Amino acid sequence: MTDKYPRIFLKPGRDASLLRGHPWVFSGAVAAAEGELQPGDVVVAVTHERKPLALGFYNPTSDIAFRLLTADTTAAVDYTFWQKRVREAMSLREKVLPEGTTAYRLINAEGDWMPGLIVDRYADYLALSIETAGIEKHRDAVVKILSEEMQPKGIYERSEGRARQLESLDEHTGIVYGECPPPAIEIAEDHLRFEVDIITGQKTGFFLDQRTNRKIVERLSNQANVLNCFSYTGAFSVYCARGGARRVVSVESSDAANEIARGNLQRNGFSSEQHPVVRADVFKYLRETNELFDLIILDPPAFARAKKDVTKASRGYKDINLQAARALRDGGILATFSCSNYIGEALFQKIVLGAVRDAGKSARLLQAMSPGPDHPTNLGHPEGQYLTGLLLDVTA
Repeated sequence: MTDKYPRIFLKPGRDASLLRGHPWVFSGAVAAAEGELQPGDVVVAVTHERKPLALGFYNPTSDIAFRLLTADTTAAVDYTFWQKRVREAMSLREKVLPEGTTAYRLINAEGDWMPGLIVDRYADYLALSIETAGIEKHRDAVVKILSEEMQPKGIYERSEGRARQLESLDEHTGIVYGECPPPAIEIAEDHLRFEVDIITGQKTGFFLDQRTNRKIVERLSNQANVLNCFSYTGAFSVYCARGGARRVVSVESSDAANEIARGNLQRNGFSSEQHPVVRADVFKYLRETNELFDLIILDPPAFARAKKDVTKASRGYKDINLQAARALRDGGILATFSCSNYIGEALFQKIVLGAVRDAGKSARLLQAMSPGPDHPTNLGHPEGQYLTGLLLDVTA
């Protein structure tokens, strides 16, 4: 029955986004709500004419007031509901993951119809991140289901950052099930081995979303002189070394990440003398190097974490792409990425084109790159497509 949950009433004409398949309703589209609703309550979104549209989480304190759970307004959002969603997520990963891979995104928030829930698998452990008040209310059920269905040794929570602040949530980190993961976990990705730190590493320990893109650059690395910028723990570098690169230079400002990168090269049979790992600021390194490369990888952290950061971020992306274009041999390959939500694909292409032209060169787009299929996105939810990549052939 549609009266199982309280209703929120949308303003006239403001149901269009839900009808188009977008999973969010912003606070300005809500005319009224029944009762005294709390952040994270499940509600039925109804039109101005009181026609039921969808079930979702409601948060009156957030700009995103409603997050879609299901178009079935008669559903019960209970333990069985979450169990079914988790099993569907597991089934999808079984279909799309390559052999020799023990680390992947298990649940990708709206992409798996679980808004605000991120779960990554790292071998025998799960890393959990909760970003919405709705999932926060169902935390115990989610953890129990994950422990029963996946049977990990432990589940470590890293619910932190700006997303929780926007939902008026405090940060939570720590073990929520089983044993605490060790400081270094060895994972396998496409038969390569990497060390991951779930507890203190960036994101949840590893950039799982770049797996398919690492495979792409591997195929272009044979006999190449490669520069991997913002190399973190060296995953792109290891793939390039396996692809037959003559030399891979990894540039990263973090000593701790560089130490792991050297270890990752060595554990896969590659010498960090042949493939040096350099502690340096990438902007400074690119401006000062006189070396020319056949392939350059630019995978920086997000430069724009809020809308107000777009102008500054655009300058940062242009600078590194300009310097990279200058450091490429004629006919070299540039694999360049943005993981900033507020820098869309069209804007990123415009920035990179301007950078290449200012370097006195031209570029052909060989391939657009995005996260692998273990990071599904709702087709009606462009905001979920945060990672943009361009594979370019750069010529004088």
